[in-house]
Amino acid sequence: MADLTFYTNPQSRGRIIRWMLEEVGAEYDTVLLTYDGTMKGADYLAINPMGKVPAIVHKGKTVTECAAICAYMADAFPETGLAPPRDQRADYYRWLFFASGPLESAIINRSLGFQVTPEQKRMAGYGDFDDTYHTLIRALSGTPYVCGENFTAADVYVGAQVGWGLQFGTLPEHDVLKAYWERLAPRQAWTRATQMDDAAAADMA
Repeated sequence: MADLTFYTNPQSRGRIIRWMLEEVGAEYDTVLLTYDGTMKGADYLAINPMGKVPAIVHKGKTVTECAAICAYMADAFPETGLAPPRDQRADYYRWLFFASGPLESAIINRSLGFQVTPEQKRMAGYGDFDDTYHTLIRALSGTPYVCGENFTAADVYVGAQVGWGLQFGTLPEHDVLKAYWERLAPRQAWTRATQMDDAAAADMA
């Protein structure tokens, strides 16, 4: 048994964490869960009462929520260099949690057909989709990675949002987004993670 257990479904945001796990390179066990079955079972609800994936248990400690897992694993495995030095983490925290908060909310609401009216912008944490989208473009303009010259755990989360957004059309195409994803897609960890999740999805079909 490994010190780290990964709970997921290959058709979920667990793909983000699979990528992060492969970047870290630590040994881990995988538990595949079904949406209408084991994900709602008592054993898993004891780990995540939300009944959703992904989650990890590392040395007896449970972490849920993709951005939190990415940040946690970067700290838990400092030798990987996936978190900047502590005095250089302003952009790292800013864009990691921008992607998990405003960006994801804006994308999901737009995909569900909900458009924020001008009167609602003050209430919506992200303003509206255009505000959020153009902020993302600015963040990725003129820099190879979201924190500058070095790939970090923030790029796993932001990159997953950009890659899926371009693939499924939930983010309008833009040269900046395409160039950013083209820098990330060849990473061996992303390739391994994708192959593993695609194989798991086929087995569960």
